[in-house]
Amino acid sequence: MINDIKSALQDLSLPEKAAFFPRFFKAGKGEYAEGDQFIGVTVPDQRKVAKEYWNRISLNELESLLSSEIHEDRFCALLMLVFKFEKSKDPKEKEEIVQFYLKNKKYINNWDLVDTSCYKILGRYCFENQNDSILLDLSEEENLWSKRIAVVSTMFHVKKNSFDLLKKLAIRNLNHEHDLMHKANGWLLREMGKKNEQELLDFLYENYQQMPRTSLRYSIEKLDEELRQDFLKGRI
Repeated sequence: MINDIKSALQDLSLPEKAAFFPRFFKAGKGEYAEGDQFIGVTVPDQRKVAKEYWNRISLNELESLLSSEIHEDRFCALLMLVFKFEKSKDPKEKEEIVQFYLKNKKYINNWDLVDTSCYKILGRYCFENQNDSILLDLSEEENLWSKRIAVVSTMFHVKKNSFDLLKKLAIRNLNHEHDLMHKANGWLLREMGKKNEQELLDFLYENYQQMPRTSLRYSIEKLDEELRQDFLKGRI
């Protein structure tokens, strides 16, 4: 099964994408994804492969694929894991998938891997079980990807008009040293604003002067232009 999936992905690889992706995903020396390897498969093509195999692959086999040195193998494995979680009606199976995700989170080590999977599995699980301890614990870890998983997972909460957890996690790592956290915080705050602008404004009035510039710019992107400029120029 693993060989079939790897072969299917390899058949869809594009040399120009294989050359471009290491630069786009910062896999060069000294960058956050140093050493990651790419074969050049687009996301739509990876989704096609995932849809074909998700219902036939076991978690043990998925673990082998998720630990691959090839980025597209890991991405496709996560797509299949999301399909399994979303299609399952069995609470025990969902719990098993959540524990599998946490056990293997060291392989979820780039922003696209995080963003395509965490809120659909961990976020949904925590929201539906009214237990946010998993995300709170992840937000306290030193690892960048664990922190990003925590805040991006609140996307599920935001979609359900629940904002308290996002605000707590955004504050907890408001001034994290890495730009990827600034972007994640700003992005999720912007999504909150799209659901409830007053919630965003209340958060910004209290915190915008301490926010990294990137987070602020992301969070206010959808606001009225005059109000955006007031925040950017510190006139509030």
